[in-house]
Amino acid sequence: MILRMLARRPMIYIKAPVDPGTLPAPPAARRCPCRNAITHKDEQTMAWALASALALLLLVVAVLVAILWSIRRQRDVRLRLHSAAGIEEHLVPLAGVTLAPLVAGNAVQLLENGRYFDVLLERIGQARSSVHLETFLWKDGRIGRQLAAALAQAARRGCVVRLMLDANGCRRIGQDTLATLRAAGCRLVFFHDGALRNIGVLNNRTHRKLVVIDGREAFVGGHCIVDAWGGDAEDHLNNADLSVRVHGPVVNALQGVFSENWIAETSEVFGSRDEFPCLAPAGSATIHPAYLKPDGSASAVKILHHTAIGLARERIRIQNPYFIPQPAAIDAFGEAVARGVDVRVLVPSTGGSDNPMVQHAAHRNFEKLLRCGVRIYEYPHTLLHQKAMTVDGVWSAIGSSNFDDRSFESNDELTLGILDRALAARLDGIFDRYVQRAQALDLESWHRRGAWHKLQDNACYLFHLLL
Repeated sequence: MILRMLARRPMIYIKAPVDPGTLPAPPAARRCPCRNAITHKDEQTMAWALASALALLLLVVAVLVAILWSIRRQRDVRLRLHSAAGIEEHLVPLAGVTLAPLVAGNAVQLLENGRYFDVLLERIGQARSSVHLETFLWKDGRIGRQLAAALAQAARRGCVVRLMLDANGCRRIGQDTLATLRAAGCRLVFFHDGALRNIGVLNNRTHRKLVVIDGREAFVGGHCIVDAWGGDAEDHLNNADLSVRVHGPVVNALQGVFSENWIAETSEVFGSRDEFPCLAPAGSATIHPAYLKPDGSASAVKILHHTAIGLARERIRIQNPYFIPQPAAIDAFGEAVARGVDVRVLVPSTGGSDNPMVQHAAHRNFEKLLRCGVRIYEYPHTLLHQKAMTVDGVWSAIGSSNFDDRSFESNDELTLGILDRALAARLDGIFDRYVQRAQALDLESWHRRGAWHKLQDNACYLFHLLL
């Protein structure tokens, strides 16, 4: 109780008188003659250290960028091919320079627009031993769910189903779709995902669209697994596209194309007789698949397209959604026109494209192409996504490759060079059908296009390697 009372009592302090003269000087009155000098020196030292660290960091980043760039760098192709003989007589060297086997005795069926998925789903439903699929773009939707159901059903009845999906293009495949595929036992691998081991190749995507069924038939082309690729290319609703269904000995080579990235991502080598059967001739088409991309050299698809320009004697027809040829290719087009070749190119307009930036980047060089005599048509009604090229009405290139640096330099692509007059005639007919509703570009009018249009063209072209 006494302690509590003491605790409540206020404390009283008595100060003894102090002589003011004996008090120490207040802090403000203290002076250190070297204080400002030391502070300035310290600040200077810290500034130099920070600048040195920043410079070192920038140097390290620059070195890393240079290393990563040099790893994936591809050389330009110089086009100086002149021959009195046409492309039909040059198939062996054309296949040789593109590092591709030249395979005779194949049958080719052209599949246009949504018809592709009708046939593909039917054939997957009949698969007996294996289904291998590689694609760049798969988005959740009606078509994607139908395909997943067909693949899952094939896996449940005993087929080996291997799926190689680009990690960037297929990131919106949908969790329900992934669950359906995995639950059925499909082997699913994402190409160049965001793991640290892929830091040097994240810009390298697989842009191929390839399906091999039972090692006996293959589908190659431009179709993506997205609902917009259904239907029949109705205006602004469904995209136009082309793929081919192939039978014959070349399917063994296409199975090998799929195995390239599968082995790279999984280390699994497959090679049963069911997956690589002995295939008898099935038709009269001669095919060479271009797909290899040797480090430090030009890709096979780039050499294929560029060389074909030099071999044309009568006409070239190109249908491509992203047409941004390099200066060497533009010069080759000009040389082709000069020797009498009728060169025509069909592309979507900025309003019809799914990526207007690409079309503006392409516009930058349209004036030079028009001056060379190349005739260019822009289709405004929907996205023309087909990647097809015909030469002299006898030879065709069809596949996944765009006519731009992204496809020729960075992506993994697959294009078939096909000697088949009937196929070339059908592709030329499709070209003519779309041209009837397209706008032909005129050199004089194009030169007078507005300053804002030209500014957009030049600004977008700065990023053409990334588009």
